[in-house]
Amino acid sequence: MSKKQIGICYLTGAGPGDLGLVTLRARAVLETADAVVYDYLCNPELLTWAPAQAERIYAGKKAGHHTLDQEVINALLIKLTREGKRVVRLKGGDPFLFGRGGEEAEALAAAKLPFEIVPGVSSALAAPAYAGIPVTHRGLTAQLTIFTGHEKTAKQESSVDYAQIAAQPGTKVMLMGVKRLAKITAELLKHGASPKLPVALVRWGTTGRQQTVRGPLSEIARIASEAQFTAPAVAVFGEVVNLRDKLNWFESKPLFGKRIIVTRTRSQAGVLSDKLRALGADTYDLPTIRIEPPADLLEFGQLVQECHAYDWIVFTSPNGVSAFFEMFFKIYDDTREIGGVRIAAVGPATAARVRDYHLHIDLQPEKFVAEAVIKAFQKDHTVENEKILIIRPEKARDVLSQELTKMGAIVDEAIAYRTVPETDADGIERFRKEGADLITFASSSAVENFMALKLAIPSGLLTASIGPLTSQSMRENGLRVDIEAKRHDIPGLTAAIQAYYGANK
Repeated sequence: MSKKQIGICYLTGAGPGDLGLVTLRARAVLETADAVVYDYLCNPELLTWAPAQAERIYAGKKAGHHTLDQEVINALLIKLTREGKRVVRLKGGDPFLFGRGGEEAEALAAAKLPFEIVPGVSSALAAPAYAGIPVTHRGLTAQLTIFTGHEKTAKQESSVDYAQIAAQPGTKVMLMGVKRLAKITAELLKHGASPKLPVALVRWGTTGRQQTVRGPLSEIARIASEAQFTAPAVAVFGEVVNLRDKLNWFESKPLFGKRIIVTRTRSQAGVLSDKLRALGADTYDLPTIRIEPPADLLEFGQLVQECHAYDWIVFTSPNGVSAFFEMFFKIYDDTREIGGVRIAAVGPATAARVRDYHLHIDLQPEKFVAEAVIKAFQKDHTVENEKILIIRPEKARDVLSQELTKMGAIVDEAIAYRTVPETDADGIERFRKEGADLITFASSSAVENFMALKLAIPSGLLTASIGPLTSQSMRENGLRVDIEAKRHDIPGLTAAIQAYYGANK
């Protein structure tokens, strides 16, 4: 077999859940992957970093259920790597900390295949930190012990020395042991651990789904049972647990505990999701629309080619700006070919996208709707006999074109893109299973395509709209509008959601 036919396998830590805690190296290998083999605890949004054509294989393991046995996973990694693929094996947390990454590395090494270890942030450290619990602290503890609470049921004797763990000073962190918590705490008590030892359990640490319960060692199993506290969770044993009273920073965020659905396109959803997550929300994407080229790409290209012949170009959306310049640079290799045309932009996000190309905005109305553009032209500019090119999506309102024509302008419309329905099986399944507290809509097309999914809508689900046109579409489709952004862009929508929950605490 030639070396050119052999790929490489990256045993990669996916971190504890928060996308911001994934390493740059992990993202880099994902972005060039041919195949991704991922576990249950990996944030599914990591998969969006892989190329669209990359193979995605779920090898999840959770208590009582394994999609693939470890031997099968090892064989799969060997097979994919031998096929010459760049394989990313995504493992929750760090691959070498109770992640069986060592076994997978051994299998690859035995097969004489190249591999690389990409360490990740472990939940053993990150989950306590997000719960306001430092695992070491001057004056309290300078020692940390990490052990697993999950062992094969076939074992007659435990490989965990509970006598030694109970005798160790400092903090103890246990991974994967919530199901056996009563037995484990009984073992620690049996071997001399203090019944009053503070214990914290952190579930889904570092994410908006995080939950934390506390209690003394003698009571924590009962407390967890009464709270129906289930895996995945990290247990922290030690005096450092009491520091949570002063250091609980994450769970005090304004949107913590709120489950929010984002219905933008797959490529755009991240901007809003990131802002909501930064405020503590548990967000997940439910893409309902996909951006595609216009039906008549040739006509669009011809209008872009002649853009320098116009007095004005009006951009109505960031997507329109991106589509315009993607076509522009297929035709020209110098931005100056745009000529002396003046530029109008509807909304700050659209203006910001234009400025990315180092172009000046000559007209930007205070409100982000077509009517405001008309008023701005009427106030400051005479457009009679001026040629105006409007860059817009398919099926958009033609108010702008009609009104500018009434003002005497010579108007052409360049259809830059169209939106088509998108269905996301993971997002739909999570919506059906878990529901949400709030769903956001940033466009009329997102509303229409969401309704086309015909999902049962929970009675308590709140809605948030980016502006009046989207709100109108929501009402026309039978949706109530609970929140409407005063500023009709993503920062405005984020602020409106935060203000709503702040006022209704």
